Amino acid sequence: MKIEVRLFATLAAYLPDESDGRSAALEVADGSTVADAVRLLRIPDDMPFIAMIDGRDAALDRPLGDGDVLSLFPPLAGGR
Repeated sequence: MKIEVRLFATLAAYLPDESDGRSAALEVADGSTVADAVRLLRIPDDMPFIAMIDGRDAALDRPLGDGDVLSLFPPLAGGR
């Protein structure tokens, strides 16, 4: 099945070569999870991120569906 991945800030370096620099189509096996997609993208295990599927928080064990949009953001800090 095919999903769209959108990687932001420092995570954008892990987009596949054929990406447009912000997002890419990724072919994943049926039954794949967020963690499976992260492994396919070769994002290091020690790199923290926040995952969302179609704009909603997603745990690493959340299954992906055909056409889902998986967005990964580095954690943000700041403010007062």
